[in-house]
Amino acid sequence: MQEACVNGYWEEMDSFTRSLFNSTFKTNPYLERAVMTGITRVSKESVFSDLNNLEVITTTSDKYADCFGFTEDEVCAALEEYGLSDRREEVRQWYDGFSFGGHTDIYNPWSILNYLDKGKVECYWANSSSNLPGKLIREGSPEIKMMMESLLKGESFRTTLDEQVVFDQLDTEAGHSGKDAAIWSLLLASGYLKVERYELNTLQRRAEYTLRLTNMEVRMMFEQMIGNWFGGCGKINNAFLQALLSDDVKAMNAYMNKIALQTFSYFDTGRNPSGEEPERFYHGFVLGLMVELADRYTITSNRESGLGRYDVMLEPKVLSGAGYDYDAFIFEFKVQDGEEKDLGDTVREALRQIEEKGYQENLVAKGIPRERIRKYGFAFCGKKVLIGGIV
Repeated sequence: MQEACVNGYWEEMDSFTRSLFNSTFKTNPYLERAVMTGITRVSKESVFSDLNNLEVITTTSDKYADCFGFTEDEVCAALEEYGLSDRREEVRQWYDGFSFGGHTDIYNPWSILNYLDKGKVECYWANSSSNLPGKLIREGSPEIKMMMESLLKGESFRTTLDEQVVFDQLDTEAGHSGKDAAIWSLLLASGYLKVERYELNTLQRRAEYTLRLTNMEVRMMFEQMIGNWFGGCGKINNAFLQALLSDDVKAMNAYMNKIALQTFSYFDTGRNPSGEEPERFYHGFVLGLMVELADRYTITSNRESGLGRYDVMLEPKVLSGAGYDYDAFIFEFKVQDGEEKDLGDTVREALRQIEEKGYQENLVAKGIPRERIRKYGFAFCGKKVLIGGIV
């Protein structure tokens, strides 16, 4: 069903599965009882519309909570039998963390069996999982992408869930709050996220969950997946950074538009700017490009300086002991709106904001000369990018 959703034959698979289940479970006189496993609840799923008397057990249910994976005691016993007891902590960090009901220390059976066989940590589960998580993140709202960035940093976040999510809900308009809740619910049900804390909001009469990536294996899987999205742009990215350091604005524009053309097609870049703050998507994208400069710069984002919050700041590190070896940078990102005739107007608005808000004041206070602070405005419209600067 996941592959049908990813590859565009959902209707055909839905019809076939509904007929199969009807024949197998409802009209079959030779079947007394059955157990079905999957990752979505059945009560709203059309393939189960002909069935009744179903008991639904989800990741937040206590019933059978210790039956969906190996418990910690079982894993410890297996490691001891294989002479690997000294690696318990390593195994725990990589493969523990799945939670079912009140049980929070459930291990991935597939990964544990492979670890016992090979004796080393790897992303075993990633090679057996579907392409659906990547599709949901690529095509999700800017909020989804920024939240994934936080998750990869080891942070958690609070959200509501809909455990009755069905696959066709995932094709609703990008950025729709219902779709975001459906995506997090599906990633939780699939094992990519775990519940860290559960709270009942009595004022709004809804349950709120604090979610985090399940374990190191899941984190590595997502890091590899995102790295593959940008893997083909490595040379262009390096050329863009060289142009940035050389203050070659013409080359910066050429390389950035090549990067945008090759990569933005994977992502929803904000078809509804007024409702979804697409600046946050572009913000995160450009911030990711700057990681290669981390050895020379302290890279900060969305911090207070002067009279407001800048988008991205590159503060040079003192490497030679005789002062700053590189210029500092301030970036401001803007998405073209209806009142701006072209991207040039949007760039000028971004640069005006840098000047009026005095974003350079933090750098000046640290002793960086004003003439060594370079300011750039990034204007976006879909896959088109225009960069302008003030030196």
